[in-house]
Amino acid sequence: MADNQTVQAYTDAWTHAIESVSELVAPLPEGQWNRATECPGWSVRDVVSHVIAMECELLGDPRPIHPLPRDLRHVTSEFTRYCEVPVDKRRCHTAPEMTAELEYTVIRRSRALRNAKHGPDDEVRLPLGPFSRQVPYRELLRHRAFDVWVHEQDLRRALGQPGHLGSPGALVASDLLVEGLPKVVARRAGAPAGSTVAVEVHGAVEFACAVRVDAGGRGVLEEQVPPAPTVRLTTDWETYARLACGRIRPGTAPVKVEGDEELGRRILEHFSVTP
Repeated sequence: MADNQTVQAYTDAWTHAIESVSELVAPLPEGQWNRATECPGWSVRDVVSHVIAMECELLGDPRPIHPLPRDLRHVTSEFTRYCEVPVDKRRCHTAPEMTAELEYTVIRRSRALRNAKHGPDDEVRLPLGPFSRQVPYRELLRHRAFDVWVHEQDLRRALGQPGHLGSPGALVASDLLVEGLPKVVARRAGAPAGSTVAVEVHGAVEFACAVRVDAGGRGVLEEQVPPAPTVRLTTDWETYARLACGRIRPGTAPVKVEGDEELGRRILEHFSVTP
């Protein structure tokens, strides 16, 4: 796709995901906002708070000044602390307050995207706390589409309302997660030079790819899967996304491992590519 088409595709994926989140939580009674999600330490309310907070930061709203309680066990790094501050501040908000703020934030952010003057390659700030950096505008939009879709799925699993596993946001997520595979295989799992790891995924999103570790120990993503890889990992799309986003542990994930099982298990132990 041309750059402008890519920007529009990412914007459309974000719009679909965030409007789906809004529709999903709008009718929830107060009690369901406290349901736990697969995000460590976060409830439905917390996930929605995070989505609101990230979009508000992109709109230029000041981040809240808010002291965190000391007993939040899931706050283990500067990144999780960065994410937690606006979330904890909203923990006293009622269901009507949450839905109203989300709807208003979607309206504001959608207007800002329509009126944006950035070109696809213009450098903009990607707000990720200690991982914040300058990226091309299209990359910012891709990350937002990815993040909102992942959290939409967190909410759907927590509320028992599955759906949109093959949505535009899911396709954005699959591309971004696959890009993280070489780092997982070569650097984190320490796959030896000359080895090849094949990944085959079926379901609402389907793909097959391989990571080859070159002589220098670097992982190289290959679209063609060799007939006899060192390791072959096969699973469904939802499981792949949950593993790559750190939502489930490998021991509970339905993944078929063929070939070098020890290396395969080591790769799965380091499969998460999100901060």
